[in-house]
Amino acid sequence: MKIITGDTIILHCSATTADPKIDVDTIRRWHVKGRGWSDIGYHFVILTDGRIQRGRPLNRNGAHTKGYNQNIGVCYVGGVSTDGKPKDTMTALQVDSFERLVKWLRLITGKRYHIKGHNDYTNLKACPSFKVDVKFKHLL
Repeated sequence: MKIITGDTIILHCSATTADPKIDVDTIRRWHVKGRGWSDIGYHFVILTDGRIQRGRPLNRNGAHTKGYNQNIGVCYVGGVSTDGKPKDTMTALQVDSFERLVKWLRLITGKRYHIKGHNDYTNLKACPSFKVDVKFKHLL
């Protein structure tokens, strides 16, 4: 399997409440119809119930972090409180799924992969609404 060249998995949030109706097709529509992109920007989306859905193929660069799209983009549904403010809404099932996804990607590619959040690349974004190096320090 040919995989993009980056050495990092960048975690994002959908910047919505933890709405179980949002899935990969919803986000794909936002990116394709709303932004005019060719496909969803993320390689994987983690639903509120922990299911992992595939987005953009792993052999294509993402469209998720300007200047760093050669890395794998993962988005969890949520990241915003009901009053619209950034909030870590990641469910225990989403946490477990993200950890399993990282381990699986490392296994199938043989790469170590660094783990970062979108907010590690810009001060203008709260996404994923927490510090990845704190929450997932055991994966670093």
